Amino acid sequence: MTTYSLSSVSFSLLIALTATAAEFDIRNEAEFKQCVAPGAKVQKLAGDMNFLEGPQWFPGEGGYLVFSDIPANELKRWTAAGGVTTFRTPSQNINGNTRDGAGRLVSAEHGGRRVSVTEKDGAVKTVANRFDGKKFNSPNDVVVKSDGTVWFTDPDYGLPANPQTKQKEGKEQAGNFVFRCDPKGGKITAVARDFDKPNGLAFSPDEKRLYIADSGAPKHIRVFDVQPDGTLAGGKVFCKIDKGAPDGIRCDAAGRVWSSAGDGVHVFAPDGSLIGKILVPESPANLCFGGKDLRTLFITARKSLYSIPVLAKGVK
Repeated sequence: MTTYSLSSVSFSLLIALTATAAEFDIRNEAEFKQCVAPGAKVQKLAGDMNFLEGPQWFPGEGGYLVFSDIPANELKRWTAAGGVTTFRTPSQNINGNTRDGAGRLVSAEHGGRRVSVTEKDGAVKTVANRFDGKKFNSPNDVVVKSDGTVWFTDPDYGLPANPQTKQKEGKEQAGNFVFRCDPKGGKITAVARDFDKPNGLAFSPDEKRLYIADSGAPKHIRVFDVQPDGTLAGGKVFCKIDKGAPDGIRCDAAGRVWSSAGDGVHVFAPDGSLIGKILVPESPANLCFGGKDLRTLFITARKSLYSIPVLAKGVK
């Protein structure tokens, strides 16, 4: 029979609690249990890259992840069997990626100052590269609605700054806007003009709401009502990020919002309350749901790619 002293039990309990605290910061235990299993662990899939962004899962060919290494000017591909390989280089410093209804890769290019689509034969074509006859700043992130319209953010992060004036060189747009493009007619509309640095964006599962992150001074996520004519209404603050700033965001099938932040991934209820955080060793820039059942969360964080199994199911 094994005996334990009170001190040894207390020490073991302290270690267990510390290990849990190192993985999660839980604010609503009942809700968090619906999102992530207690024993789930963040796993590092690959590292030693430059600055990672834009993960997007593709279900074909056994399932694979495409993501961006912006400074390397390269799109990467990850599979469980083969690890990380090159998907395309040069990439025009692609940042955000998504998938349209036809299963094609749609990307926001910093270097190309455009949104592009990769056809099934590998040809890369322009979706949008100008508004009112002027070049975009540096398209950052992109989503595609079920009606085929393409929505993207256009902060000026990708433009070089003059070291003396601190002004962005080559900037032609009057501000940092959020755009909607209808590929059928080619019409491009600025649907939001009052952001500092519009960044990640995501539709609610029913597409009645659009969440947009502002990674500039406000460091918050706003929510808009999507109108039948493609305009946006509302725009109230949905939530604030208390560590770092929001960057990439995704919704799960239950309408929760998952956002990258300085200390990990923050999970918010549909009412904007913080459910909890998945803590990550490196500061995440973006995330997406993937795997055969869309219950694996992939996280691009600085120089590394991470994943964690989750209980929530992603949208696309």
